[in-house]
Amino acid sequence: MAKTTKSKGKSKQEPIKIGIIGGSGLYQMAGLTGAREVRVKTPFGDPSDAIVVGTLEGRRIAFLSRHGRGHRVSPSEINYRANICALKMLGVEQIISVSAVGSLREDLPPLDFLIPDQFFDRTRGRISTFFGGGIVAHVGFDKPTCPRLAAQLADACGRAGVKVHRSGTYVCIEGPQFSTIAESHTYRQLRFDVIGMTGITEAKLAREAELCYATFALITDYDCWHPQHDAVTLNEILANMGRNTDNVQRAIREAVRALGDERGCKCGSALAHAIVTDRKLIPAATKKRLAPIAGKYL
Repeated sequence: MAKTTKSKGKSKQEPIKIGIIGGSGLYQMAGLTGAREVRVKTPFGDPSDAIVVGTLEGRRIAFLSRHGRGHRVSPSEINYRANICALKMLGVEQIISVSAVGSLREDLPPLDFLIPDQFFDRTRGRISTFFGGGIVAHVGFDKPTCPRLAAQLADACGRAGVKVHRSGTYVCIEGPQFSTIAESHTYRQLRFDVIGMTGITEAKLAREAELCYATFALITDYDCWHPQHDAVTLNEILANMGRNTDNVQRAIREAVRALGDERGCKCGSALAHAIVTDRKLIPAATKKRLAPIAGKYL
């Protein structure tokens, strides 16, 4: 359950339906008011950090630092299940992800944004499902991001004056190492567009949690395939992330302002026909663990 600090004023506040997952630079988001930290304990462990809740553009939002403040948690060590479950437990229905990516195309230069509509999974050994332990569920994942939310993020970039590419494939590698040149050229031959280390796992779990999910992919560098970028440097990535901080904050504010409560998509019923296990055979402990995610179906 969520442990919150005491707050003054009205006892009843607008529910938190919008979640943002990103880097620590977003903690100081311009226009965020009434910010406070919330600690959420989930059946899957602790999320990466305390969740900051507040009001942005008249809407209650919850922000979670994916890698923890100070960037302490590597892509392979992130407790993705706890992160998504914690946001769900707070009432979140739509997740806006902010992710740094490398470009695999000449015409996708650093500092542009891309809104992926497809993912390709090259991770290894991550837990990317809430299910198991006596229960099996198969959710549809042909469209791994919410088309409605993705379109709204792209429109928000336009209003914010940010150059955006409205679709593309994000290949997600395990990391934390960057790609070899051979790998980078292979991904280009497969016609992938950008490369990152976190998006696919979040998207899979968000779908199982019946949450809408879409990503602002911030292009920070050309991957090592580029003749003028024979190695990806962390300094280059961090510098371009810093340059894009104002851009992504403007785009987030535009998106939050435009998002409505009526989702009008299939994300909210992703589990309706996904659980194939006989309910009588599901262990009680498993039902308890899954209560925040799939309780209404169990």
